[in-house]
Amino acid sequence: MADQARHMQIGEVAERTGLSLRTIRHYEDVGLVTPSARSKGGFRLYTESDVDRLMVIRRMKPLDFSLEEMRELLEIIDRIAAADDGQSADDERQRLRERLHSYQKVADARCEKLRAQLMAAEDFAATLRRKLDDAG
Repeated sequence: MADQARHMQIGEVAERTGLSLRTIRHYEDVGLVTPSARSKGGFRLYTESDVDRLMVIRRMKPLDFSLEEMRELLEIIDRIAAADDGQSADDERQRLRERLHSYQKVADARCEKLRAQLMAAEDFAATLRRKLDDAG
């Protein structure tokens, strides 16, 4: 629990997530993540939960999720967490799980598409290597 309460400044969060300061601020501006606190000087302060949320966003990006899709998916995740705390009825929990499952299917399909693109790109790179070998 002590890790959850520990606050990090945006520079440390950027280093941990591999996101730029500008990107983290942008995600705040569009409502995807909100710093858990502010220092007396007004600096953004983040918790481990905020870092986890940013990592979810970072992992959605290569799969071409739109900002609106990201926002909806994060809301579903938040509401499922609240439901697991007993704050939602069973039918609401089931509806949230179904929405999450639909996003999971989209993510799987997009991963498969990326795998196919990577295979094509690797084949192209191998073709270039062969051409270089033949020319050398």
